[in-house]
Amino acid sequence: MSDSDSNTVNKGRRRMLIAATSVVGAAGTAAFATPLLISWMPSERAKAAGAPVEANISKIEPGQLVRVIWRGKPIWLVRRTDQMIKDLPSNDAMLKDPTSSVETQQPAYTKNAIRSRKPEMLVLIGICTHLGCSPTYRPELAPADLGAAWKGGWYCPCHGSRFDLAGRVFKNVPAPTNLVIPPHYYKTDDLLLIGEDGGAA
Repeated sequence: MSDSDSNTVNKGRRRMLIAATSVVGAAGTAAFATPLLISWMPSERAKAAGAPVEANISKIEPGQLVRVIWRGKPIWLVRRTDQMIKDLPSNDAMLKDPTSSVETQQPAYTKNAIRSRKPEMLVLIGICTHLGCSPTYRPELAPADLGAAWKGGWYCPCHGSRFDLAGRVFKNVPAPTNLVIPPHYYKTDDLLLIGEDGGAA
């Protein structure tokens, strides 16, 4: 075999080895990168945790509070009675923010005197705006521990904050702002979707 034949064989072998090494290297890089890229994507559990939640409100009785969970937070659904709604304006002088002026506390479509899309249904995030405790629902009128002016609402046992039946905070309590209203809309008269506003402003 001549020197030129030997060089030809070596070049062919070299090309084959380079091609094989490139293929193996590319496969190794893909095998390494795929799990890394997948780990950056949210898991199905994480997607579900942030997903909107449907609630059937047809069986909620007048005056009753029902709790659901959305994004790990308690959501309160209260079917207010006509009397509860009529009593709301009488609280205004005792409230820090009776007109709900802090825009981050509610969507624009609930920035009204009753803080709701439907007068009878109130939707709130059940977390005190002071230090994150969960206030207790106190719908009764004038209980001895809350005073003769109490017309129903929530009392936070952690530090004494009080909220009326529109989730508005009273004066002279630690909570700085009204309770937060999550985005929501009614898919039907009986089906509420929490977590989306339905495109309505």
